[in-house]
Amino acid sequence: MAQIRRMDCQIEVKSSADKFFDAFKTKAHLMPKMSSQLVSDIKLLEGDWTSVGSVRLWYYSANNKCWGDGKVKVKPIGIARFEVGVKLDSLNTFETAKELRESVDEENRTIVYKLLEGEIGNSYKNWRSILSVTPMGEGSLVKWTFEYEKLNDDVPEPVKYCDFHTTWSKDVDAYLLNS
Repeated sequence: MAQIRRMDCQIEVKSSADKFFDAFKTKAHLMPKMSSQLVSDIKLLEGDWTSVGSVRLWYYSANNKCWGDGKVKVKPIGIARFEVGVKLDSLNTFETAKELRESVDEENRTIVYKLLEGEIGNSYKNWRSILSVTPMGEGSLVKWTFEYEKLNDDVPEPVKYCDFHTTWSKDVDAYLLNS
């Protein structure tokens, strides 16, 4: 029987918990602007931008050579749309993720996303990403939890996705503080 694994990553941000949570709850369509070096595009495929059950297609850079130590080192690539698996250069490889917004708990500031398709599915199955935002002092604590099964024992732990979500959270925080 396959084993469901969990990986957590946390980051402290300066934005309030409500403001940060709202960015992911209602402003997904702005993510390419909030984190332009990591998220190149997002398309709404079903539903609307805020509803449970909506389906979105993300285009993003998950190449940990770009930002693996938590410091953004992605080279600016200009405004463009990238298709599945197009390799731009040795640092920027874009992936896609078709996701379903599975649940939103406003009281606990938690959103659960379920992967439907994408490169993550080449290594992992039954992937869920869970965002939880908790007030902490003047800012907040952002926690990303990944629940997944490896397709086989040779698949590495999904550390690059933890690094990606940490950097993405920093970008969103910076955008919110400057807007």
